[in-house]
Amino acid sequence: MKKDILLCGVGGDGIVSVAKIISDAALNMGLHLKQSEIHGMSQRGGSVFSHLRLSSDEIYSDVIPEGKVDIILSSEPMEALRYLPFLAEDGWIITNSTPFINIKNYPEIENVMSELKKIKNLVAFDANEIAKEVKARANMVLLGAAAPFLDIEFSKLEEAIHHIFDRKGEEVVNSNLAAIRAGKENSGK
Repeated sequence: MKKDILLCGVGGDGIVSVAKIISDAALNMGLHLKQSEIHGMSQRGGSVFSHLRLSSDEIYSDVIPEGKVDIILSSEPMEALRYLPFLAEDGWIITNSTPFINIKNYPEIENVMSELKKIKNLVAFDANEIAKEVKARANMVLLGAAAPFLDIEFSKLEEAIHHIFDRKGEEVVNSNLAAIRAGKENSGK
């Protein structure tokens, strides 16, 4: 098993938390992992990304080469476009279709989505709306949508949520579990 995942978004979207949950679940399955993240601009709404490599075999580098990413998981559509050169030919993009417009010259969302729709393996939906329905954050909904593509047992993701969020209380754990389950329903798988 080998998965190279690029998680991306805007500071404050919870991309680092999603990476932590996937990492925790992978380790509980006995997988090897390497992670590299950039979040220096996160407090200003800047671009945040993380390379996450999972494998049943040893991994030697934490950086994924261009053209080798199996999954781009993005909390924002323009950020998904930014990292397209990393996507493998048969790779998947899982993205929120709702933009986070934090710059004056943000392109028209129709143009952004038109470019993304050129990718044959695309899951794009309004994760914000689903998150409101289940009273959770969109990052957890996106994690649920990515779950069928991760080659990680869904129960291991649920266990990781318990492990990471237990200290915040049962309500937080349950809302995150509801969010990943709702996201999984929107994965198309």
